[in-house]
Amino acid sequence: METACAIALGSNLGDSEQTIRTALTRLDQAEGLCLRDCVNAPAVSQLYKTAPVGPPQPSYINACAVFQTTLSPIQVLQLLLATEASFGRIRRERWGPRTLDLDLLLYGDQVINTPMLTLPHPRMHERAFVLVPLADIAPDWKHPVRQQTVADLLLQVDTSGVYPLVA
Repeated sequence: METACAIALGSNLGDSEQTIRTALTRLDQAEGLCLRDCVNAPAVSQLYKTAPVGPPQPSYINACAVFQTTLSPIQVLQLLLATEASFGRIRRERWGPRTLDLDLLLYGDQVINTPMLTLPHPRMHERAFVLVPLADIAPDWKHPVRQQTVADLLLQVDTSGVYPLVA
């Protein structure tokens, strides 16, 4: 059985635009994961330049994508962690700079709270750098805990630090 899942992508070290594009291609080619078109929207948001959260560091490039998957949520998480590692991601400090950051935001309407995985992502509703690109592709997806759409959640955050990346 296939389930839709939403993934956030971010990078602020190296060629971030290329890293995100290559990561999307790799994820789309992974067994059990496939980019899909949302109703009246593409499967991948545009790229955004965003102010960093945490210690002083370069700005981020962020995007979101919706995939169809036959993998379990834990299998998706493991795939995301392996993909980050393949791009040289090393976890040194919380909210520190990174070559690639992949977050599983939503998995259907599932709510999971384990030491390894929390779904929906516990801070997605607070983060403009997640909600702005997610609203590009899934504005009507309802947060399964807050029972608000992505578009409604976006209205509740300050988006002043999120800018569309002009190619």
